[in-house]
Amino acid sequence: MLDVVDQLFKAAPLLALFVTVSLGYTLGRLTIGQFVLGGVAGSLLMGVLIGQLDIDIDTSIKNIFFALFIYAVGYQGGPQFFRSINKRSLNQLVSAFVMCLVGLICVLISAWSFDLDRGTAAGLAAGGLTQSAIIGTAGDAVAKLAGVTAEQVKTMQTNIAVGYAVCYIFGNLGPIIVVTWFLPMVMKWDIRQEALKLAKTMSGGKAELEPGQFNAIRPVVTRVYQVTDGSKAVAKKVIDIDRELTDAAVESVMRDGTALATSDDTLVQAGDSVAVTGKVGLMVNASDYFGPETAAPDSLQLVEEQREIILTKKDLVGKTIGQINDQLDIETQHGVYLVAIKRMGRDLPMLSNLELHKGDELLFTGAAKDLDRVQALIGYKITAAAVTDFIFFGIGMALGILIGLFQFKIAGIPVTIGTGGGCLLSGLLFGWLRSTHPRFAALPTGASNFLRDFGLAVFVAIVGISAGPQAVSTIQQYGLTLFFLGIGVTIIPQIVTFYFSYYVLRIRNPIEALACVVGGRSANPGFAALLAKAGNATPVVSFTVTYAVANVFLTIWGPLVVGIITKNP
Repeated sequence: MLDVVDQLFKAAPLLALFVTVSLGYTLGRLTIGQFVLGGVAGSLLMGVLIGQLDIDIDTSIKNIFFALFIYAVGYQGGPQFFRSINKRSLNQLVSAFVMCLVGLICVLISAWSFDLDRGTAAGLAAGGLTQSAIIGTAGDAVAKLAGVTAEQVKTMQTNIAVGYAVCYIFGNLGPIIVVTWFLPMVMKWDIRQEALKLAKTMSGGKAELEPGQFNAIRPVVTRVYQVTDGSKAVAKKVIDIDRELTDAAVESVMRDGTALATSDDTLVQAGDSVAVTGKVGLMVNASDYFGPETAAPDSLQLVEEQREIILTKKDLVGKTIGQINDQLDIETQHGVYLVAIKRMGRDLPMLSNLELHKGDELLFTGAAKDLDRVQALIGYKITAAAVTDFIFFGIGMALGILIGLFQFKIAGIPVTIGTGGGCLLSGLLFGWLRSTHPRFAALPTGASNFLRDFGLAVFVAIVGISAGPQAVSTIQQYGLTLFFLGIGVTIIPQIVTFYFSYYVLRIRNPIEALACVVGGRSANPGFAALLAKAGNATPVVSFTVTYAVANVFLTIWGPLVVGIITKNP
């Protein structure tokens, strides 16, 4: 049976590739407590296993998919990365950079102290700091080293993959331990209570739901009321009623069983039935204003929609939800309700003092005519970006490859960021361009997510398959040493950066401080664990700022480690 598989894989190497991805993501579903191995690590480990069959896959395939992956990462993080470079978030930006810098220092000290070669050191960085992109940027830098043989290049690229695999598991587990147990224990913080305090300070906060779950308590509802004699609504125009109710609007007026062509100037009379849409808190007492609540007539059909609008208008950027609400008059905002906000794909808490950034996704509900009115003041519909702009996509990828060709020196050390680093920088630029000029460089969220996830899956699978034959000897040489070095690289930067941020940068709020720790490590499992402990979305804002910054610097560390460490295998 094994001989048959061996023959099939050697006859069709792409078959081995897709089998590796499939089995790798199956393995990645392994869950122990809050720890999930993940498809990336699963694909790498499965690739190493299948690679024992000595399968030859064209390395150009690996390079193409890594370039696509890293461009998508940069594109998605570009808007947030450039927005984070400002005075308001300067302390969080510095916190993220310090985390990355201390991580780099730990890797370099470990490499010098234990005489690690360039590839193993880069693998230690990739796994200990859980930045998969380092595998590609470091591997690319190794391939361009002068004065090394092809065999040495292959060995170092194998060592990168093995180092990542050995250190990755605790690299993911470490942040969970630090932010949900160790630091709260030392500081005597109750994460849930601190999250509630922060939510109260910010006038809100909501629980984080699992995939497939939804909140059955709807913030906006529509009800029908029978207008009685003496009602406050009698003889008033619809727009005047909306002005008095503030957070509710008359959507339809029915008279003698017939729905009127309702406009702002429609007068409400006794005996009318009115369909009113508004915030639940206000609707509880709406019968005191109109009259008794009644069942909606079977003939009544009130069509509304939910619309995602990307914030691009300069006069709203940097303002809080409360400030915008106060700024817009009732004629503008009546009948339109903001029900959710996303930033970089993550739900933000609906808080009155939440500051909005350019590129935020605002989800509104209301009638189409009302949404059209508000949309013109905010930005553009997200559906407007449903088609990839291949002109700018091609330009962006080409520019990234060109940037990767440049070589420069740091303290006399020749460094090249390679195709990976170049495409990351290009992606950052074009993602920012898209957020500032919505007509250009469209790459829909679904498309960018696919490029990011599938590109990385294929890349690490090929890395694993290529590393397979030499992986066993590398693990025998460095395995236990690498594992403990990985623990140090994972834990030390978090502890050092936390106290630096707390005492020097004065990030004193417990939730923000812990969110900066996991964001500065680009530690998604740690962030998920923190969200679970917090029970609401208050850690999201600080995490997104530090996460975007960390993704850039940690990725660049790959070629930097290869340039600074001089030992070859």
